[in-house]
Amino acid sequence: MPNTSPVLSVSDLCLTLGERTIFTSADLTVNAGESLAILGPSGSGKSSLLSVILGLISPTSGQVVIDGTALTDLRGDALANLRASAVGMVFQFGEILPELTPAENVALPALLNPRPDALDPYERAASLLETLGVVTTAPTAHLSGGERQRVAVARALINAPRLILADEPTGALDEKTRDQVASILFELPVSHHCGLLTVTHDLNVASRADRIVQIVDGRLQVRDELA
Repeated sequence: MPNTSPVLSVSDLCLTLGERTIFTSADLTVNAGESLAILGPSGSGKSSLLSVILGLISPTSGQVVIDGTALTDLRGDALANLRASAVGMVFQFGEILPELTPAENVALPALLNPRPDALDPYERAASLLETLGVVTTAPTAHLSGGERQRVAVARALINAPRLILADEPTGALDEKTRDQVASILFELPVSHHCGLLTVTHDLNVASRADRIVQIVDGRLQVRDELA
């Protein structure tokens, strides 16, 4: 029987940084096979929320649970291990290393967090890149913006995470390439049985998600419920 518990659960999250209150009481869940988009302008707290989910920022109060494990229960290596094994991250500019080949970029997380039961990291990397239409032997520095983001998607998938996080993943792309990358991203929950949480200011991208929420007065509110 498939695991139907949420891959991400955020409950009663409060976050204050300095004198600024970003969240007063935020709640959300993401299930395997589901995509959720958080829509909001720059400065609304989208990236801060991702940092909390990644365990990079501790919330003022509330709880974040990833694949059944509460982040508040973890410290140091245990937190890093959960992040490496259960979460894949896609950044706005790809953040891939130009001195490495596409296959080396994708394999790197698997090499840093080896799984004894998994295929060779380079075999897995080559398979993912082929599926996403990236030539593995192409010099990374010569890749287009869309190709770089597809490499970033493959890298996020290499450890078969339960949750994919995407931070403005199409923000640096032209319209045609944006649509191509968005199509790939929003197919992932079904094709890889994971959850996808993407933050964006682009309604065209957000509209592809199963659900859309917006940050409103420190809370996450379902878009259909907005006045």
